[in-house]
Amino acid sequence: MRYLSIDLGDKRTGVAIGDDETGIASPHEVVTTGSVDERERLLLKLIADEAPDGVVVGLPLNMDGSLGPAAERAVAVGRRLAEASGAVVHFADERQTSQLADEQMAQTGLTRKQKKARRDALAAAAILRVFFELGPTEVNREP
Repeated sequence: MRYLSIDLGDKRTGVAIGDDETGIASPHEVVTTGSVDERERLLLKLIADEAPDGVVVGLPLNMDGSLGPAAERAVAVGRRLAEASGAVVHFADERQTSQLADEQMAQTGLTRKQKKARRDALAAAAILRVFFELGPTEVNREP
């Protein structure tokens, strides 16, 4: 099955696409906007254009595994995307995926600005790999 994953951010939201049969997850793009409504509109357009079998939203859990305010916002966004697009939305633990993206870029020779532009899409790909390896993260309470 083909999946689109999302690493939500306040200004930059990373998007990746991957396939669970091959286990390959690739950075796709970064949606850049400070507007929550515009971000969701652009994400809905990507979901419509890419027509994935499922969408995976990164869930920024607290280090103890509990849902904090950021995770509750991610759950709310995921549910709105599911309702508006009809897509099946899953959540995946995104703890430390940005760190993995930074490590992946450490020896690339890219400038700081170039790394910043790619980091979020690489983090989205890391979220998708976590989903492929561990499956969805259960969300046990309403935001």
